[in-house]
Amino acid sequence: MLSDLSLEELKNYVNEKGLPTFRGSQIFDAIYNGKAINEITNLPKPLLEEISEEYPKYKIVKRYESKDGTKKYIIEFSDGEVVECVLMSYKYGNTICVSTQVGCRMGCKFCASGLNGLKRNLSSGEILGQVLLVNKDLGGTVKERKITNIVLMGSGEPLDNYDNVIKFLRLVTSENGLNISDRNISLSTCGLVPEIYRLADEGLNITLTISLHAPNDEIRQRTMPIANRYSIKEILDACRNYIDKTKRRVAIEYTLIKGVNDSKVCAEELIRLLKGMLCHVNIIPLNYVKERGLTAATRKEAYQFVGLLEKGGLSATVRRTMGEDIAGACGQLRNSYMRGEA
Repeated sequence: MLSDLSLEELKNYVNEKGLPTFRGSQIFDAIYNGKAINEITNLPKPLLEEISEEYPKYKIVKRYESKDGTKKYIIEFSDGEVVECVLMSYKYGNTICVSTQVGCRMGCKFCASGLNGLKRNLSSGEILGQVLLVNKDLGGTVKERKITNIVLMGSGEPLDNYDNVIKFLRLVTSENGLNISDRNISLSTCGLVPEIYRLADEGLNITLTISLHAPNDEIRQRTMPIANRYSIKEILDACRNYIDKTKRRVAIEYTLIKGVNDSKVCAEELIRLLKGMLCHVNIIPLNYVKERGLTAATRKEAYQFVGLLEKGGLSATVRRTMGEDIAGACGQLRNSYMRGEA
């Protein structure tokens, strides 16, 4: 797919067809402005026909808007598979939460994304396409983009689709494209240790976010199957290496589940685990997923938990819940459109 290619790769692509280099720039410009092939007016018809099979055919098939202004988009790809991405508007700009896989195979007990398992990985261009389509939907262009921040926290485990995710990051941060600063990008992982080490050596200064959700391995193993492969110590050692290589603070995600990980003892254990580490803890009140049967701690209890962490010397906040009424909040994304629930 042509959206998988960088500007230089597109120039080589047209050169191999015996066409002038500027045609590659024109195709690149059309892709990055979110144009469907029938919206391109500056390319000759024979060339459009020639590239039609490889030109991206992703599209927005449905939009939802929350009472808080959050928007959820259903994006369909050429093979009929769909993913969800979410746009959150803040005073500082627009953040898009993108998916990296159709489904997920990590099986975290509090998350809806893996309910149907993993169907396939998204290509770098399909991940990018979510950003380009929403940017266009907001009235943005390449030169005047409306997307300011990106979080890779939609459906899928980004580091389980490592090569495509890294290529996406290089495409979206390229000065020839959307030119989004890597410092405005966050990547969330449940803790694939070898890939965290690889990420530290990529030269990307993105924010690494760890879905920890427990202060010890025993509790973590109850809700996160990945905990049977990698211990918390192994994950945090990889985080410290990432901090050392990038000088970036790591974010720790901690979904608060009533009766599982919300006690004072858990808070004290988390303090001992993270004290002295360059990190910030995001406490997330569990968002409702009917199939999971877990109970959320209240926001009052979440703030009390944060108070304990702060008293123990950690930087911590309660994450604002956005888009819950459209199933667009953290842990709620799933293939509802294909399930006939949309």
